[in-house]
Amino acid sequence: MNASSLKLGFIGLGIMGAPMCGHLIAAGHQLFVHTRGKVPGAIAESSATQCTTARGVAERADIVFLMLPDTPDVEKVLFGEDGVAAGLKGGSGKVVVDMSSISPVATKDFARRIEAVGARYLDAPVSGGEVGAKNATLSIMAGGHEDVFERVRPLFEKMGKNITLVGGNGDGQTAKVANQIIVALNIEAVAEALLFASRAGADPARVREALLGGFASSKILEVHAERMIRRTFEPGFRIALHQKDLNLALSAARELGVALPNTATAQQLFSACVAHGGAGWDHSGMVRALETMANFEVGQKAGA
Repeated sequence: MNASSLKLGFIGLGIMGAPMCGHLIAAGHQLFVHTRGKVPGAIAESSATQCTTARGVAERADIVFLMLPDTPDVEKVLFGEDGVAAGLKGGSGKVVVDMSSISPVATKDFARRIEAVGARYLDAPVSGGEVGAKNATLSIMAGGHEDVFERVRPLFEKMGKNITLVGGNGDGQTAKVANQIIVALNIEAVAEALLFASRAGADPARVREALLGGFASSKILEVHAERMIRRTFEPGFRIALHQKDLNLALSAARELGVALPNTATAQQLFSACVAHGGAGWDHSGMVRALETMANFEVGQKAGA
């Protein structure tokens, strides 16, 4: 089946979901949408059809995308009253694509339950944040059967650039958890480095500029170091959501008997931010926890 002829559903039109859905609309696809809050203006004014329930989306669409905050939200949308599963019954060849970042263990269970009603399932969490969602440059880490992945790939290409089938159902979520470990520890490393440089009397902006040309260069140093220096902590990707991802990492690590000491440290720093009202800060705001311990801010004049 040609992807251009498909009717698509999108559930969850938040900071990530709205621009992702917008790219599919811009590509000329027929969209059926549902979200918990108010439908964003750009979507409401588009050709998309608004549905009152997730079931209504699933009844009308061939492929249903989800972009939701957490595991319980996905379970409720899929299997709750008037959920996606109810709308899939009696249909054939439909696909559910969960692009949320949730538990790999729960994902495997959700996939089995969706396939039991006759549909197919992909987990396809993303990395790249709001900027990646808006610019259609997301990295997409998929888990599921190859034939289903190839069917959906042309649609993924409207939303992202680096698109990989990692393995079976749940493996996409496992890759995303690994991604979030790396991102959190990179944020911590950049925050410590900039705080050290500032306290030593160096200009953190010039330190960042110098480091971008060397082996320490990274996307975190490029984007989040600038946030730390300019004190712009509006999300972005909220600390509360990154905490959720690290909880997934740490709980799975306990089950596997794997020690993740630095991931645990990063989680504690996020918790310190939350204690100071920072649950809604961008995750680069982790630097504020380190600044509190040092009684010094990035960019502050040494001796001030």
